Amino acid sequence: MHFVTLVIGIWLLPKVNTLNCYECVPGTSETCTDTAKECPSPDNLCAAVTLVTYTGGSKDKEIKAKMCALARDCVEGSANFGSDKTVIVSKCCTSELCNSQYVSEPKSIPNGKKCYSCEGQQCTKTLNCEGDQDYCIKSRMNIGGEIQTLKGCASKMMCSENPSVLFQTYIGSGSSCCQDEHGCINTKLSL
Repeated sequence: MHFVTLVIGIWLLPKVNTLNCYECVPGTSETCTDTAKECPSPDNLCAAVTLVTYTGGSKDKEIKAKMCALARDCVEGSANFGSDKTVIVSKCCTSELCNSQYVSEPKSIPNGKKCYSCEGQQCTKTLNCEGDQDYCIKSRMNIGGEIQTLKGCASKMMCSENPSVLFQTYIGSGSSCCQDEHGCINTKLSL
């Protein structure tokens, strides 16, 4: 009798639930249609992501997406290299189809911190940091087939030891950050 009760109890237990989330990943047209999708893992959350890039102070591209995501990809951050700036904002939630709304980028208000920025090979220009950009960053990127040094402002998420996959394309390889204004802005760091 106990065995039958145990078998029925196990059979009635719900399976490990995975969330159903909206998925909308834009293609080359940068538009898409929401579709409900079961996430592949119980570790997934529902996410709405907005990525905005600026070139020369003007908005260059804005991509909005919805998807299943891991907690480590539920991030918000920005990197500003002077002529180029990238802002990534994601909002994650844990209930069925909870990612119905897109998330907006935060306002860019100067925060008083200054970091170096590069113009060509000269990295002596100062840049006013904005919002949560409380670190100075230096990086190397392949731009037009040439490896260039970039310096600017970044938020903590961009400077973590293992930045989100979402950031890596926009901060380059071998990036490093510092938070001390005197160590960052008064010391000419070279790569």
